[in-house]
Amino acid sequence: MFGCKQFADVAPPGVPGRFYVATHGMSQIAGRHIVVTGGASGIGRLVALKLAGLGGKVTVWDINPEGLDRVVTEINALGKETARGHLCDVSQRAQVYRIATETAAALGPVDILINNAGIVSGRRFLELADEKIEASFAINTLALFWTTKAFLPAMIERNLGHVVTIASAAGLIGVAKLTDYSASKWAAVGFDESLRAELRQVAPGVRTSVICPFYIDTGMFRGVKTRFPALLPILQEDYVATRIVDAIEHDRQRVIMPWLVYVVAPMRALPVRFFDWVARFLGVNATMDDFIGRR
Repeated sequence: MFGCKQFADVAPPGVPGRFYVATHGMSQIAGRHIVVTGGASGIGRLVALKLAGLGGKVTVWDINPEGLDRVVTEINALGKETARGHLCDVSQRAQVYRIATETAAALGPVDILINNAGIVSGRRFLELADEKIEASFAINTLALFWTTKAFLPAMIERNLGHVVTIASAAGLIGVAKLTDYSASKWAAVGFDESLRAELRQVAPGVRTSVICPFYIDTGMFRGVKTRFPALLPILQEDYVATRIVDAIEHDRQRVIMPWLVYVVAPMRALPVRFFDWVARFLGVNATMDDFIGRR
């Protein structure tokens, strides 16, 4: 890694939501051991394929054995014979620690951890079963602690590594029918921010990135809608995966997409009633009205 000046990069017209915040250097992908949780489908799969294509040694974790086999086969078909797949339920702490040991033994210390696994319920608060709420936090939040605790010590020892947290725009603004999801993703944003502060003190060569996208056109959010597609587009999978890879390569600390989501922070200076009015005008709290998701 090497240092460079901080900068912000705004996209040219027609490119949805490209806005980067604070870069400190560049991370090497080729030859690095990369773990992608929830990597058997969706964004995780695309990120795994892209990083493998750049020469990374990729290990995919997921609970779907068929999906694991497929993505490992896809990666190895690129001529990368180092891909590995591990069945792992990241909500189970003991299982995470055990699989982490097996992962490091197979391909060496992990250099880049991508905490991508996540779930969404998509129901109003009082319609949420207690078990669904617990699962949202177990997978979207607590799993971050278990996976990072498993791999971070070796990164700190070498003063080299990168922890990527896939959060959400819903981790920056509360959304109707996403109470458990939003709360779990707010926690994910706080996790990254606190971890970044600690690492700056003890191992500045270990980087973190938090990714906060609006809805993505995956099965996970099937049925969501947006009132102003030009301002708040439903993001394409490949676009988001490309942005995640770019964040890793260039050590971007925070990536929020599309650009309009950046106005959430200054909006909080408004009185609550005006903040809520802007969110209603943009249709934020109607986005989940026709949510179907994965059934």
